[in-house]
Amino acid sequence: MKKSLVLAMAMALGVTASAYAANPFSDVPAGHWAYDSVNKLVEAGVVDGYPDGTYGGDKLMTRYEMAQIVAKAMAKGADVDKLAAEFADELDTLGVRVANLEKKADNVKITGEVRYHYADSSDDFDGWENKLRSRIWVNGQVNDDWTYTGMIENIQNFANDAGDEDTKFQRAYVNGKLGGVKVQAGRYNLNLVDGNVYDNRFDGIQASYGKDVQVKVGYGKATPSTVTAPGMSFFGTDYKVNRESDEVYYAEVGGKMSKLGLNAGYYNFKDITAYEKDVTDPAKPVWNEFAQDDMEIWALTADYAFDKNVKLGATYLKGDDFGTDIDDDGYIVKASYKGAKASDPGSWGLVARYYDQGAGTYLDHTMNGVADKMLGFKGYSVFANYAFAKNIVGQVEWYDLEEKEGNRESQTLWSQLLFTF
Repeated sequence: MKKSLVLAMAMALGVTASAYAANPFSDVPAGHWAYDSVNKLVEAGVVDGYPDGTYGGDKLMTRYEMAQIVAKAMAKGADVDKLAAEFADELDTLGVRVANLEKKADNVKITGEVRYHYADSSDDFDGWENKLRSRIWVNGQVNDDWTYTGMIENIQNFANDAGDEDTKFQRAYVNGKLGGVKVQAGRYNLNLVDGNVYDNRFDGIQASYGKDVQVKVGYGKATPSTVTAPGMSFFGTDYKVNRESDEVYYAEVGGKMSKLGLNAGYYNFKDITAYEKDVTDPAKPVWNEFAQDDMEIWALTADYAFDKNVKLGATYLKGDDFGTDIDDDGYIVKASYKGAKASDPGSWGLVARYYDQGAGTYLDHTMNGVADKMLGFKGYSVFANYAFAKNIVGQVEWYDLEEKEGNRESQTLWSQLLFTF
């Protein structure tokens, strides 16, 4: 930078810097002729030197570097019209370039998580799991009102010697606003009634409206799943339910009044199919469809926050019996204390639940026990979590369940370690 240019730029910004200001650059000592002027430019935010802490006054700067300094001086109100005219093309190009770079840098965000879990179940569902799940999330800003979210998931199963790996594109959806209505559409995770009715990926669309009282409606297709109950005595057959539904409708309304929260919901899973197999006749080893019906579930939930740490909640469910006299109602009671936060090392929490759910009250349960393998269940779960370090959280869960439509039981110990980044 030329001597006259340094002085002119500093004079355009006003008086020289204080003699007591700190030395800004290693190559501009306090006795240097340009010390006060350079210091003034630094204080004004016009120049910031090079990463190695030098000013580089003997270096030849590019026109783009000079244009950047001129732009900062203009932003400070300096009278640099002649310089602005000289670097008009560079200022125009630089302005567009910087704006585009900033926009692109903020437009897409990539995050991820890695979860290792081990589970061991006993009694009638004796078995164990040992898996590593990796997820990569991509979040993009479409415009001021719309965003896109995508997620790729890989699961490695260590419980066999086949080296099984499963990689799928598990999420792809947009969120946005149409007037005052919030919209979500695509393949997203649908969590219904705290996961006690359904908690899995869902291909569909939902809309919500309201703040203090929110109304939500949705339509789409659920993820297929199957529950099997061998040798049920009151049927005299093996029995299973194919929980694939071509159409799903749901609607919820809820809100909070001080510390009390209330939520009501209706969920309709169309054409759930039931099958039977006659176990008394070995010549008939095939499954035969004997019922196909809509699975309708009503839910009412109330929760109360005694303070920021202690919460208590209860849910009542009324479901469908598929025309086979399956238990069609249920309830859940939940108590929680604090909770581990990935951003807060040392934070921890406890949760306890008691379940009494008929087979007609859930489609794909959120729990890590064996509920989805039973035709109705009752029992309890407790779990504790702890943040070992920032973005590293461990969790241990215990489930003790028994089947309502049969006589099978299970105890499950689930443990996991979650890394987020």
